[in-house]
Amino acid sequence: MRTHLCGEVNEQLAGQTVQLCGWVDRRRDLGGLIFIGLRDYAGIVQVVVEPESPAFADAEAVRNEYCVRISGTVRMRPESQWNEAMATGKIELVADSVELLNASEPMPLLMTDEDGEEIRLKYRDLDLRRSRMQNNLRTRARMYRAIRDSLDGHGFTEFETPMLTKATPEGARDYLVPSRVHAGHYFALPQSPQLFKQLLMMSGMDRYYQIARCFRDEDLRADRQPEFTQLDIEMSFVEEKDVQDLAESMIRDVFRDTLGAELPTPFPRMSWHDAMDRYGSDKPDLRIPMELVSVDEHVAHLEFKVFSGPANDDASRVAVLRVPGGAELSRKQIDGYTDYVGRYGARGLAWIKVNDAEAGLEGLQSPVAKFLDDAAWQGIAAVTGVQSGDILLFGAGEWLTVSNFMGQLLVRVGHDRGLAADGWQPLWVNEFPMFEWDEDSGRHMAMHHPFTAPADADPKALLANPGQSLSKGYDMVLNGAEIGGGSIRIHKQDMQEAVFKLLGISDEEARVKFGFLLDALKFGCPPHGGIAFGLDRIAALMSGEDSIRDVIAFPKTTTAQCLLTAAPSRIPDEQVAELHIRNLSSDD
Repeated sequence: MRTHLCGEVNEQLAGQTVQLCGWVDRRRDLGGLIFIGLRDYAGIVQVVVEPESPAFADAEAVRNEYCVRISGTVRMRPESQWNEAMATGKIELVADSVELLNASEPMPLLMTDEDGEEIRLKYRDLDLRRSRMQNNLRTRARMYRAIRDSLDGHGFTEFETPMLTKATPEGARDYLVPSRVHAGHYFALPQSPQLFKQLLMMSGMDRYYQIARCFRDEDLRADRQPEFTQLDIEMSFVEEKDVQDLAESMIRDVFRDTLGAELPTPFPRMSWHDAMDRYGSDKPDLRIPMELVSVDEHVAHLEFKVFSGPANDDASRVAVLRVPGGAELSRKQIDGYTDYVGRYGARGLAWIKVNDAEAGLEGLQSPVAKFLDDAAWQGIAAVTGVQSGDILLFGAGEWLTVSNFMGQLLVRVGHDRGLAADGWQPLWVNEFPMFEWDEDSGRHMAMHHPFTAPADADPKALLANPGQSLSKGYDMVLNGAEIGGGSIRIHKQDMQEAVFKLLGISDEEARVKFGFLLDALKFGCPPHGGIAFGLDRIAALMSGEDSIRDVIAFPKTTTAQCLLTAAPSRIPDEQVAELHIRNLSSDD
C-alpha cells in the first residue's frame, strides 16, 4: 500500500512519486491550498493539495485522525520555508491522490500532553499514536534487543520459567489462580523467577537470562505496577565482583546501543552504611553535589539537648546538610521543607543561615544559634565547608530515621534548586545488612530476599548475631533510582535452614513452601549468584519519564485497573463455580 514511511521522505526523493499511508495529524485550508500533516510512526510529512489537483475534493473531506493513503510527487520547499526541526522539513509532497482508508469520529482526547492520565489510559490505543509514546515504546524495544545482543555475546542462554507456580508468600502478596482440576488448590503468578533460576544453576545450565513478566499484588505508585517486566540473570561459580562486572558491562552496552550514551567505567562502589550516612539513601543520586555530614563530636558538649542528646547516643546522630546559596531561602520555604521531612519521621528541622562566614557566631541567623558556642560552630563550619550565603539544615534523632528524612530532604532541595547535573551517574551499593527488624511482626526480615547469602559462611555465627550480619547483596543505582538488585545465593542446605529460622519460618513451614529447594541443595549445588533489573524503570529513565506507566503499552492505574478494557471484571457464577469457588454477593 505504501512505498515509504512518512518520516523517510527527504530531499533525496525530490522529483519522485511516492505512496504514503498514515493519519491526518493536522489539516489546514489556506487560500485555496490544502495542507495536510500526514503522520505515521516514523514522522510527519507536509502534503500540499493544489486546487487543480484531482485529489482536492477528497482532501476537503478529510479531518484530523482520518486514516488515509496519499500518492504524489516529492518537491523541495523554498529555502525560506525549510523547517529544520523536522527530518522532512526541506520537502513537501504534492498530492495527486487522497484515498480515505477509514474515517474517524471526533477524538475524545486532545492528543497532547495536556490530556489527563485517566483519559489517556481509557483511550490508550489513541494515546499511543502520539510521537512521544511511539518513541518511548520503540526505545524500550531497542533496549530489549541490546540486552539480548549483550548477554548472548557473554555466553548466556535465554530460558523460560513457569508462569503458574507455587504460592510462597514472603514479602508482597501473590496473585492467586484457582485450579479447576484440583479443587481447593491454587497456583500463584510469579513475583520473580528467583527459585527457578537457582534450580537452573543446580541443573548445570551455568549462565541464564530471561526477560520475565512478574506479578505482585501490592499498593501501587509511579514506579510500581501489578505486572511488570524484569531482566533476570543468574551465573554459576561466581563471587560478587564477577556478577557486578558482567552486569556493568551489559548495562554499558545497553545504554550505548539504545541511546548512544557512554556510562563511566568502572562504576563507583559504596557500602550501604556509607551511602546512608553520606546521602541518607541506599540509592543516592550522585548528580546532586551535596552530602550529609555528622557533627556529633562538635555538639555533644552543648546544653542544647536537641543536639547533645542524639550526639551522645551511639544509635543516633546529628546530621547537617549544607545548601550552597541557600541563605536566600525564605522562612516560608524553610517551613515547607520542615513539613516535608515530617512525612518521613522528622520531629523538626533546625537551620542556620550563614550571612558572614568570617564573623563566627555573629555572622549567623538562626533560632538555634544562641545555643552554640565558638567551639561547636568552628567544628561545624570546618566539617561542612560552609561559606557566606549558605544555609545549614540540621536533623537529629535515631540514626536510620535521621538518615532517611535528611536523605529525602537532600534530593528535594537539590532538585528544587536545580543542582542535579546532566548525564548518567551509576553506582554499586554493597554490604547491605542481612536482616532488618520489623517491629510490627516482632521478627527479622530479609533486606533483599531469604535466599541471599550472608557474608559469614558459618550458620552458627549467623544465628548467634543476626543483627550485625552483612549480606552478599548488591544494588545497581542510576541517577538516584535502583535499577537492579542481586546477590550471591545460599547454596548449602544448613545455611538456608538457618536463614529460614531467623525469619521465623518453622521447619514444617519451610518444608511445605520450599521443600523442593531444600532438597535440591543436597545434591552438589554450585555456588551461584545473579541480579535482576527493573526494565520498566530503566525504560522510563531512558525516555525521561517520571512514571513507568508512560513506557508500558497498556498499564494499570494506581488502583490496579485497566481503564481501556475495564479489567478486572466480574465473572458469571457458573464459570466461577467450575473453579470450586463462588462470587460474593453484595450482602457478603
